[in-house]
Amino acid sequence: MRTTRRQFQLTAAAALPVMLGLAACGGGTPAGGGQAAQDPDAAAAELAAELDALSHEELVARAEEEGEVTVYSFTSRIAQVEEEFEKAYPGIDLIGHDISATEQITRLAAEAEAGTPSADVAYISDAPVVLTELLETGVLTGYVPERVAEVVPEEFQQPLLANRLSTKILMYNEEAHPEGSPVTNLWQLTEPEWNGRVVSVDPSVRGDYLDLVTEIVLQSDAMAEAHQAHFGSAIALEDDVQNAGEQFLKNLYANALVLVDDTDNVNAAVGATGQDAPPVGFTSYSDRRDNEEEGWVLQASLGTVPAVGITFPAYLGLVTGGKSPAAARLVIDFLMGDDTETGGAAYEPFYVAGDYPVRTDMATPPDAAPLEELGAWNIDPVATAEIRRDVADFLLTLG
Repeated sequence: MRTTRRQFQLTAAAALPVMLGLAACGGGTPAGGGQAAQDPDAAAAELAAELDALSHEELVARAEEEGEVTVYSFTSRIAQVEEEFEKAYPGIDLIGHDISATEQITRLAAEAEAGTPSADVAYISDAPVVLTELLETGVLTGYVPERVAEVVPEEFQQPLLANRLSTKILMYNEEAHPEGSPVTNLWQLTEPEWNGRVVSVDPSVRGDYLDLVTEIVLQSDAMAEAHQAHFGSAIALEDDVQNAGEQFLKNLYANALVLVDDTDNVNAAVGATGQDAPPVGFTSYSDRRDNEEEGWVLQASLGTVPAVGITFPAYLGLVTGGKSPAAARLVIDFLMGDDTETGGAAYEPFYVAGDYPVRTDMATPPDAAPLEELGAWNIDPVATAEIRRDVADFLLTLG
């Protein structure tokens, strides 16, 4: 049965500069005909419409002609996806690259500027920067397979499709604290008991951690209420801060916050067994999946007010000018899982406690708090993008 698929196109004004650069180097435009060379934006739209009108079987045939597809992924779990995808589509070689969202943004923008896109699909977090530096400039375009359009809420379809919500939340050592988290209010982290015992990836290194601290600033009213609840007094702002969120961050940094360059370093510091007074740290809830293999005892700090951390979308986007646009569509469709309540083999790497499917026909993974009980802030990428740079500048003053 022939189906159609919805393609969210950028306006010509936004996409044209990138498309012109790509066409100059021959990337991503259909072969043949002077008209396509004269109007690369129109040619790209024509190709997209053609591919989106194909049946699944016809799309597979086109993808097999392409032979391979390259995916930039912000998670190492792309290796498992690669294996399962090639089982499902043995005629297509999936080449997965585990690249942080921050590095992806830099690389994708540079490749587009040079007219030499290397990837076909971007699986990426750091939504505020993705939207402003990749989507609005035409480096990425959105694609939603019709198969999942009715089971993914609109907020997770536009401006790019998300396949799950990921997290950056406060975690603790469950062996040392079997009765539950030792932190019930974020302001505790600014007190002497936790001096030098709070660990986080440096927000200047990873964009998702910068999004976390930006959300704390955006939630300054809630932070002020939490201060009142914990200390029994209204917050007093110092002269060089503007709100309760900034004051919290200043106090946290002054309390010898330990900054590292990798999430695994946070997990090992917090989750290692045999510690008398382990630190707490901000990391991914889903990393609990590695507890047994790594010998960790990580657990989410549920019940911490005003929030345990943030949730944010993991986006899927087509790379403009990619060499394998048909196979790229198959990859995005595959990454959304099959139609079972767990998403099947295609979704298995992401069907873990601490990740939250956006499909309404999928069950929440077991052994984790339901999303509505997690107590995390859901970031607004647009609002975050507006003040993110200012927050980064503020952090530089904290040393």
